[in-house]
Amino acid sequence: MSPQITGGDALAWALESIGLDTLYAVPGGQLDHFFDAIQRMGPNRIRLLRPRHEQAAAYMAFGHARSTGTVGAYCVVPGPGVLNTLAALSTAWATSSPVLCISGQVPTHAIGSGAGYLHEIPDQLGILARLTRFAERIESPQSTGACIHKAMAAMLSGRPRPVSVEMPMDVMSESSVVSDIDQFVRPVVKAPDAGQIEEAAKRLASARRPLIYVGSGALDASQEITQLSALLGAPVGAFRSGRGVLDSRNPLSLVFPAARRAWAEADVVLAIGTRLKYPQMYWGLDESLKVIRVDLDPEEFDRHQSPEIAIEADARLTALALAEALTRHEMQINRNWTARISDIRRGVEGEISQHLSVQLPWLNAIREAVPEEGILVDEITQMGYCSWYAYPVYGPRSLVTAGYQGTLGYGFATALGVAVANPDRPVVSINGDGGYLYTANEWATAMEYGIPLVAVVFNDNRYANVYRQQKEWFDERFIAADLVNPDFVAHARSFGVLAERATTPNELQKLIREAIERREPRLIEVSLPADMPTPWRFIIEPPVRGDAAEKNL
Repeated sequence: MSPQITGGDALAWALESIGLDTLYAVPGGQLDHFFDAIQRMGPNRIRLLRPRHEQAAAYMAFGHARSTGTVGAYCVVPGPGVLNTLAALSTAWATSSPVLCISGQVPTHAIGSGAGYLHEIPDQLGILARLTRFAERIESPQSTGACIHKAMAAMLSGRPRPVSVEMPMDVMSESSVVSDIDQFVRPVVKAPDAGQIEEAAKRLASARRPLIYVGSGALDASQEITQLSALLGAPVGAFRSGRGVLDSRNPLSLVFPAARRAWAEADVVLAIGTRLKYPQMYWGLDESLKVIRVDLDPEEFDRHQSPEIAIEADARLTALALAEALTRHEMQINRNWTARISDIRRGVEGEISQHLSVQLPWLNAIREAVPEEGILVDEITQMGYCSWYAYPVYGPRSLVTAGYQGTLGYGFATALGVAVANPDRPVVSINGDGGYLYTANEWATAMEYGIPLVAVVFNDNRYANVYRQQKEWFDERFIAADLVNPDFVAHARSFGVLAERATTPNELQKLIREAIERREPRLIEVSLPADMPTPWRFIIEPPVRGDAAEKNL
């Protein structure tokens, strides 16, 4: 580092000190000195990819973070640039993803003046503070490294959360003597309390019908939870975010509706890295079900009902400690329970196959075409909803979703970031015709940077959920549900993308395989019938425990 550097240089060096090698960024006047600093660093230091819209920059950073568990960063101008990214930031918050928002700012003396400087908005930091764990302004080149390291410490301490920093344009251009920036040291993860581990192990060892339920907080504990599941003979259930923690091919792996059926009969539930929202709110609780929760966020423990044991600790370390503790207890796997789990799996698979007669053949075709290590990125669309429980997932971070945020239109741009961050893993994006057009212009980005994303657009010329609800709930008083769409194939081809239509699941499987082999951007359009079976039948089901379940009988 030179004795005299600009604030832009200091920011670039600080980002490198946290191990950042990729930045999704859209240029603008308040960022000129920062972009120049990255350009002068050379191409092998921080790779800058410039999408065509700020929302895509933020979604790409989200996809980067969500699919790797490492920081995904984006940079935009203040005001409208920042505001264009807020849906992606809210998605990062909802899914506990480590996303770093970097923004420019008007000159320091003008902040809060209301004088009408370019891109000026009231209290930008205040807006960001409500969507991130940390929001701070870098006041000088000398304070840059410390601020970035504080942001990273906040991001990675406990449950991961998005964070943000801003640097005024005069600070970016200011030249100062800046000390060398040390490499960032990641915060130590929290280990479980030994007494709680022993207490939980006793509960689990004596359970006759144990169930493990996981969320995204367990994604980095797949090996340990797989071992724990085998040791206990306990099935592992998940909804969206925890899919792949246990390989779908494992006989003890349960998709969401199957987990509900196991929940009805379980005597002890070990919930790891999950809000446990749906089971507690919708499936029901009673005195005979004992719940043990493992989470880095203590606020989650008592949000609905307090658990029997609450372990505030890292999922991997806790699963490892529990497995070790269980070896000191006399226990025997209940073969009747494992046989019952097999029956539940077969029964639910049969129900799904029978009910999703339209959607399932297409999802099966995608699964057959995508290699074992491939990643599927969903969308807020009929196929996306079905994928949460009807698409086999073979490993953690192999199904990327928007979580409870349900961010319509997030998928395509997010998948671009997933593909950039995982160059050795094929990535397929499934889209509905409504959400796809939110960021379909980013084919320009895919072609410019050679991002080998395969995008499938399922086209039924409407917002299918809106249409179904208006049909069933409002006596077919339809409004704003039908869509006028472009020729999606011609649209993609206008960017230079190889685009085709598939009329059968076999054709779709063949085209996806070809695209993956050729490692190139590809669009495949599939036309769907106007009326499809509802995917919600297997997501919103009646309670199975407690007073609400008795009333439902």
